[in-house]
Amino acid sequence: MKPKIVFSEKCLAYGSWHVEGPERVRKAYEVLKERGYEFLEPEPASEEDLLRVHDGEYVWMLKKGLIEDGDTPAYENIFEYAKLSAGGAILAAEVKGFSIMRPPGHHAGRNGAALGANTRGFCYLNNIAIAVRHLGKPTLILDIDGHHGNGTQEIFFGDDRVMYVSLHRHPHYPGTGAVSEANCLNFPLWGDCGDEVYLETLDGALGMVDVGRFEVVAVSAGFDTHMGDLASLGLTEKGYREIGKRIAALKKPTFFVLEGGYVGEQIGKDIGELLKSF
Repeated sequence: MKPKIVFSEKCLAYGSWHVEGPERVRKAYEVLKERGYEFLEPEPASEEDLLRVHDGEYVWMLKKGLIEDGDTPAYENIFEYAKLSAGGAILAAEVKGFSIMRPPGHHAGRNGAALGANTRGFCYLNNIAIAVRHLGKPTLILDIDGHHGNGTQEIFFGDDRVMYVSLHRHPHYPGTGAVSEANCLNFPLWGDCGDEVYLETLDGALGMVDVGRFEVVAVSAGFDTHMGDLASLGLTEKGYREIGKRIAALKKPTFFVLEGGYVGEQIGKDIGELLKSF
C-alpha cells in the first residue's frame, strides 16, 4: 500500500508571486494524484504543539503578523497557514505518510531565524520539529534538502533522543552545517556533485548512525537538490529512488515533510521515486 499524502488546497491561497509559491505544490499534487496516491486533509497544529518547539514570544509575534524578513513575508493570516502546515507534518507522522504542505519549516529556529542566518528562508514554524516533539519518540531526522536545516539543528542540538543528519550544498544559504557537532551530523557537498557522490555520502552517513536507538525516521524532504533546481546537487529521479531504498532499508516507521524544491511537476515525480520502496 502506498504511503498517504497529506495535502490541503488551503495552502495554495497565499504568496502567488513568491519563489516559494503555490504552483510548486499544486503541480506536485497533480502528479501524485495521477499516480493514484490517497490524500488526507490535515488540521492545524495546536499552540501546545508549537510551544514544544518555539518560544512563546515568537509564536505571539507570528500570530500578530509582526514577523517579517525579505524571504519570509508577513502575509495576511500567515499564522493560520503555518499552523496548518505544521499540522500536516503531525498527520504525516501519525500515518507514516508524506506532507506536501507549505510553507516549509527547517530554517525556523526557536525564535525564528537560527544559527546566524538573518532570514528564515521561507519558513515560519519548524514543521518537522513540531511533528517529532508531538510524537515524543527517539527519532532520527534525515534532512535531504539542498540547504542546511539550521533551525532543526538549533532546536535539537544536544537532545540525546534525536539525531539530526543533513546532506546539503555548501557553501550555500544559510552558510551553516560545515561541520558535525554533538548529535548533529553534517555532510556538506559541492554543487552538482551528482547521484554517485551523493549516494556514497549518504551510505557513509547512515553507517555512522546506531539506527537501533531510534523508533522513528523523520525525513525533511527537499527536492531543490534536483539537477538545475535552486540548490542543485545534480540529482536525478533515479537518485531519489535510490535514496528511498536506503531509507526503507532502515526498517523503521518513517514519515516525510516537504521542504524545498521549486519545479512543481518535477517535485511530484521525485516524490514518487522516493516513495517507491515504501
